[in-house]
Amino acid sequence: MTWFRKPASIKGALLVLLLPAGIALMAAAWLVHGLLLDRMAREFVETRLKDEVAFIEHQIRSSGGKLDSLQTGDYFQEVFHHAFAIHSPARTIISPDAWVPLLMPLIDADQDGTLQVRNAGAANAPSEILAYRKSFRVGATPVVVIVSEDLGALKRSQAELHAWTAIVAILLILLLVAVIWFGINLSLRPVVTLKAALRRLQDGEISRIDVQAPEEFRPLVLQLNQLLDSLDQRLERSRDALANLSHSVKTPIAAVRQILADSDRPLSNDLRHQMASRLDDIDKQLEGEMRRSRFAGPQVGKFAYPVKQARDLLWMLGRLYTGKSFELSSSLPEETRWPIEEHDLNEILGNLLDNAGKWSTRCVELSLEQDSGLTRIVVTDDGPGVEEAEMAHLGQRGLRLDEQTPGHGLGLAIVRDIVARYGGQTTFSTGAKGGLRVIVEF
Repeated sequence: MTWFRKPASIKGALLVLLLPAGIALMAAAWLVHGLLLDRMAREFVETRLKDEVAFIEHQIRSSGGKLDSLQTGDYFQEVFHHAFAIHSPARTIISPDAWVPLLMPLIDADQDGTLQVRNAGAANAPSEILAYRKSFRVGATPVVVIVSEDLGALKRSQAELHAWTAIVAILLILLLVAVIWFGINLSLRPVVTLKAALRRLQDGEISRIDVQAPEEFRPLVLQLNQLLDSLDQRLERSRDALANLSHSVKTPIAAVRQILADSDRPLSNDLRHQMASRLDDIDKQLEGEMRRSRFAGPQVGKFAYPVKQARDLLWMLGRLYTGKSFELSSSLPEETRWPIEEHDLNEILGNLLDNAGKWSTRCVELSLEQDSGLTRIVVTDDGPGVEEAEMAHLGQRGLRLDEQTPGHGLGLAIVRDIVARYGGQTTFSTGAKGGLRVIVEF
């Protein structure tokens, strides 16, 4: 059974990822706030209780341990706002009176420090308290001091603050949703613009997509425009090839047809040679246009291994031109890749090396170089070379400087066509040994 799933929307995916993440982070922050608030409040209360116990201890020591001389009424309550208990063998003071059932068990306890009482169940008294107990001696008299805090009231205050924090967190979540929604729509505006441009391109309103796109989409727009350029170039090449063939083949075919239609005229050797020459012209034109039609040009994802292809071609040409040496000079690793279609690179290297092999006396040198994004192919032979005045005409279609050398004069023209399609340039000069040097740069 096949299940069809609608392609995921970028906006939907971002909302699904960002909104739960934002809500989860806000909830985690709220929980951490509650834990920190409880811890900080407890530490603050413990510090206050210790300070108050220390103050009462100081007062008791100042009075020589006589509890009757202490002003334990409104003074202590106004200063501390806490319940307290002071116990000595002679007297026990607990304020307020409602806390007596809670503090009396702590007086009898042997443990000093922070103590917590839960579920006390005393009338008119809190159910949960936090107390700090300290026992000491004033002379020979043992004294116990306890200061306590109502944890229930403290927790109610914390709960109220925590509730307000939750309300603020919910408002922030709503604000976060609005910000995320606005940010997603603003960020995806270039996608909407690109979608509209593609629709206009499909309707024929524009021929290219505007390259003024965000940095993330610029490579996509450039590749689309390059694809459109490549399609236009292929269409133009096909039309040019058909036009060239139509123009070039008409005359030879008409001449051959005229000779064959003349039944009164015998086929002499001269006529046979003329017909063969005309047919040879047709064959040249077909070969040249067919070879040009196979050129790929710049293609995304296409590449070639120049060192490997060069070695294979040099080995083959060395067998074809016996007695001549084909040498490769390159520091490139074997796995080096060039962004050139493999067949196009074979055509460039093959035509240059074949042309050099025909004209060389003994040696042909091939150099492959790559430096700072510049790719260079240099082919040099030790042949008779080319006059300076004639170098400007090298590579023109059908041009042959020496009719005695086999070939149709298509090799250098094909090389120049391929190099031009890759945005490169081809230059000709005289080599160190007097022959021709061809330099191809991309």
